[in-house]
Amino acid sequence: MKVTIITVCFNSVKTIEKTFLSVKMQTYSNLEYIVIDGNSTDGTLDVIRKHNSLINIFVSEPDNGLYDAMNKGIALATGEIIGILNSDDTFYSNSVVAEIAAFHTSNNIDASVGNVIQHNPTGKQVRMYTSKYWTPQKLKIGLMPPHPSIFFKIDLFQKFENYKICFKIASDFELITRFFLKNNLNWMYSNITTTSMLVGGLSSSGVSSYNLITNEIQKALFINHITYSPFLLKIRFIWKLNEFFQNKKI
Repeated sequence: MKVTIITVCFNSVKTIEKTFLSVKMQTYSNLEYIVIDGNSTDGTLDVIRKHNSLINIFVSEPDNGLYDAMNKGIALATGEIIGILNSDDTFYSNSVVAEIAAFHTSNNIDASVGNVIQHNPTGKQVRMYTSKYWTPQKLKIGLMPPHPSIFFKIDLFQKFENYKICFKIASDFELITRFFLKNNLNWMYSNITTTSMLVGGLSSSGVSSYNLITNEIQKALFINHITYSPFLLKIRFIWKLNEFFQNKKI
C-alpha cells in the first residue's frame, strides 16, 4: 500500500527541517512525499533543496492559502491513502506510517483517526489530543478529531471534493463534517499517535479567532445541512475542557 504524505509550507525555515528529518526516519518504504511551497522567501527553499532526495514531488508557487496548497498536493498524490504533516510538526515515531499502512490494510475503512501530542516551543508536552472519545455527532458542538491524525483513502476526495478555500481557518472542520457526518464514511479509531505538533496557531489564538472559527463552524454545518445549536457551539470551550480532563486519565 502506497501512503502519500503532504507537507505544505510558507516561510517555514525555522521548523521545516525537523519535519523533513521525521519523514526521512520513517521505516515504511512505500511512501510518497509531496511538498507544496507558497513561494517562500526566508530560506525555506534552501532547506527543501538540501532534502531534495527525500521529496518525490515539489511545487513552489504562489497560492490562495493553506487549504489551496493542500488541494494541490492531493491532486498530485498517487498513494492509496493520504495524510497531512504540517511544516512545524513531526511524526511522533519512526514507525507511524508503517503502523497506519498496517491498520488500513487490516481494516476495510475509508479513514482512520488517531492522536497527536501537542508541545510548547521548548519541547515540553502540554497535551495529548486524542480521538478516543470522539464521534462524528460531536461535530454538531464544534468538536473535531486532530486533523494531522486523520488518514484518508484518496478516492474520498474524488467522491466528496477537496478542501473549500472559502474558509479561512475551518476548512478542515468543513471537510471532516462533509466526509464523516454528511456522507457517513466508514472510519475507525486507530489509537496510533501520529504527530507531535506545536501548540497554538491561527485557530487557537484569542477571542477574535474564537469568534471567527465559531462563525466558520456554523457555516460549515449549515452548508452541509447539519442541524445544530448555535448556543452549544458558542460554549464549546466547556466540552473542550471536559475532553482535556478525559485525556489526562489516558
